[in-house]
Amino acid sequence: MLSDTNRFNAYRIMWVLVFFDLPTETKKERRAASQFRKKLIDDGFTMFQFSIYLRHCPSRENAKVHTKRVKSILPKYGKVCILEITDKQFGNMELFHGVKPIEVPQPVQQLELF
Repeated sequence: MLSDTNRFNAYRIMWVLVFFDLPTETKKERRAASQFRKKLIDDGFTMFQFSIYLRHCPSRENAKVHTKRVKSILPKYGKVCILEITDKQFGNMELFHGVKPIEVPQPVQQLELF
């Protein structure tokens, strides 16, 4: 039996990431891409970026279950990549949110009246 410290070990907890590039030129292709995204969400995945979804899994065994589910819903066309990483590896990710530079307004000269 696992102790509490091993149950939540950063090397035991997993993340499943799904990367995809699906065609969306025709109405049928857009529908297939939307259905794929919806099925990922229904299985507990969260959108990380438009074509990257991720899911937290408490164990390797659970990650395998969700990987198998993704494989069962693969669309007919396009590219899909499934990556399983540990919580420790996920924690080493560096995220950068770009901020559009804003021009700093020049202070307005104010007249003082005495």
